[in-house]
Amino acid sequence: MISSRSETTSDREPALRPRHDLRLAPAAVTAWGVAAWCVGQSSRVTLVAAAVCLLLAVVVSRRPVVVVTACLVGAVAASTAWQLAAVEGSPVQEWARQGVVVDAVVEIAIDARTYRAPGGEGIVITGAVRAATSRLGGVADAGRVTLFVSGPAATDVEASRLTVGRSVRVSARAAPAEDTHEVAVLRVVDLELLPGVPWWWAMSEHVRAGVRGAVAHEPLAPRALVPALVDGDVGAIPDDLDEDFRRSGLTHLLAVSGTNLTIVLASVLAVARVAGVRRRWWSLLAVLAVVGFVLVARPEPSVLRAAAMGLVGVVAIGVGSAGGVRALSVAVLALLAIDPWLGRSPGFVLSVCATAGIVLLAPPFADRLRWCPRWIAVAVAVPLAAQVACTPALVALSGEVSVVAVLANLVAGPAVAPTTVAGLLGGLLWLALEPVGAWSGTVAALGARWIVAVGRVAGGLEGAAVGWAGPWWLSLLAVPLSVAALWWMLRRPVVAIGVVLALAVVVWRPPSPGWPPDDWVLVACDVGQGDGLVVDAGDGRVVVIDTGMEPGPIDRCLDRLGAQRVAALVMTHADADHVAGWAGVLRGRQVDAVVTGPSGGPDVPGIPVATAAAGDVIEAGQVRLEVLWPQDRDAALGEDRNDLSLVLRLEVDGVRFLLTGDIEPQAQRALLRSGADVSADVLKVPHHGSAHQDRDFVLATGAEVALLSAGRDNTYGHPAPSTLDLLATLGAAWWRTDLQGDLGVVVRDGRVHVLTRD
Repeated sequence: MISSRSETTSDREPALRPRHDLRLAPAAVTAWGVAAWCVGQSSRVTLVAAAVCLLLAVVVSRRPVVVVTACLVGAVAASTAWQLAAVEGSPVQEWARQGVVVDAVVEIAIDARTYRAPGGEGIVITGAVRAATSRLGGVADAGRVTLFVSGPAATDVEASRLTVGRSVRVSARAAPAEDTHEVAVLRVVDLELLPGVPWWWAMSEHVRAGVRGAVAHEPLAPRALVPALVDGDVGAIPDDLDEDFRRSGLTHLLAVSGTNLTIVLASVLAVARVAGVRRRWWSLLAVLAVVGFVLVARPEPSVLRAAAMGLVGVVAIGVGSAGGVRALSVAVLALLAIDPWLGRSPGFVLSVCATAGIVLLAPPFADRLRWCPRWIAVAVAVPLAAQVACTPALVALSGEVSVVAVLANLVAGPAVAPTTVAGLLGGLLWLALEPVGAWSGTVAALGARWIVAVGRVAGGLEGAAVGWAGPWWLSLLAVPLSVAALWWMLRRPVVAIGVVLALAVVVWRPPSPGWPPDDWVLVACDVGQGDGLVVDAGDGRVVVIDTGMEPGPIDRCLDRLGAQRVAALVMTHADADHVAGWAGVLRGRQVDAVVTGPSGGPDVPGIPVATAAAGDVIEAGQVRLEVLWPQDRDAALGEDRNDLSLVLRLEVDGVRFLLTGDIEPQAQRALLRSGADVSADVLKVPHHGSAHQDRDFVLATGAEVALLSAGRDNTYGHPAPSTLDLLATLGAAWWRTDLQGDLGVVVRDGRVHVLTRD
């Protein structure tokens, strides 16, 4: 008995106290911080930092750990200084400061992306200048630039053809770059796609095209997700799916990570084993697989991190591994030496944090779950460890924490590997024999449908994500507290299951006592940086005025209000932060009519659309909206869309609401000159409370209550202090969605009251 007990304890000891080689961890963490700081400094300052590190190594030469750390950090700092000096020494940077016109040949480094530009879509390209001339001279290999292509130049070329490895000839005006990694920003007036592309990039693009072709016959969501899983191609991911994945903690599936590479390497080595390839050739096959993976997935931060870890793992095949922490440290140090700007990359931060969490926390978490079957314990421990480790980064990036992430990853996880393998195989087969590739693509799409369903359901839950109220750095304290709580709870089945069930109830129907108020008239939904207003039309019907940027927030707001039918969907103007979330209004609801202003709006299939202007009346249920602006329903689309916003007046029980869209001072003054009655009791402040307000217009409203719809911590500074001062001069009390969440307006005995959900 004594012998048996001794063996059991010995067997469990590695799981209970895993031994990690932490000697390189201080160097990796310090180098990360130094690199992130140095890329914001000049090359001279960074060179001094490198010298200080080397001096420290000499002074404390008797402490090997300090010496190694100082030398490695100094090497990263020296590499950063050299790269910064190359940027600072580029003549194109001086051209940018002078704003000269540049003719350049640029090799594309990141696949082109589209963006919303005045007059239509624009294209943004990141690449390296191979040759450039201006009135100030000529230069070759001048550094990294970002190209913004809009207007006629953007319509003359397809963004899908502007892929990595191709070269373009541009004529552009140079402007200073905000990123120290780049020598200039080029605003392109003329672009020509040059022939020829290196064969390795051409092959990688063929594979990517094959993956897309293999699932081209599938519905949008799986058709978009399979390429994202296989090679990180997220160009077709719809906004609503991206939002659901973010809330459900599945966003990592839309960025290539170590999981993707692990699946690829496992598949390659499995085939090698079946084919009888000797073990000594496995490392070579794995290296080739890593190289091919980078070419197909593109050399972006998460891909490079995954590739670096893969190469470390390949070395371990032959010479053994000193531990996961050591492998991760080597990868971080190598990547920062090559590209120190990765230190500030969100993808890099999340990838490293997740890997560190899995390496350090997943084994002990799984051991604490020994009351479960081993496969369940591991399946729970891995996403749980990654989520805990990534919490500070997620809070800093999004201001939210996903509550359902662990469960969503647990349910979706089994489908990821088969979908990825089938998608990659389908892409390769599609290049040779399209029907066979399409069959494999169908198999991949089955897994993708399951993952999409999990993301939709989990992301659509009311309590799927919770906002972080305090500064992000407080979340750093949450990690050790969470680890301690989980360490205690996971060993106790009754407690663990009870907590999970309680969380499930809260996530499914989070408590909102008193919301919505029974007599609500209008609710300003918290849709982030945008507008989303809902007016009660009686009998479970509502009128929705604007929808915000994403479908999820307006959908959840309507669910909270019990809205079953939308009598009218009114879009004040065509800016994305007012109309892009329209699909959320249609989720499980009938929409009777769509009304837009002269600037138009998105095409909502199967629903009649009317264009409104001053003098029109929108009647829906018990709601009557008078249109005060704009005066011309055929206003030219070239005009400012903000000033073409519909301005609406609503009256309920003698209380007037003035809903102003995004009109700015020019339109505000014109509206006053038109003689329209703009007096109101409740004012929806124009343009999210921006500083662009006409004082006379705001004072003419005489409003007692002001509603401000803006996103938490938005980069526009909305609402502006000057606008809040103006409202104080007016004597209006104001409420803000960015601070108080949904705002409900009720009218009781002829008086206005505002209630908040938060």
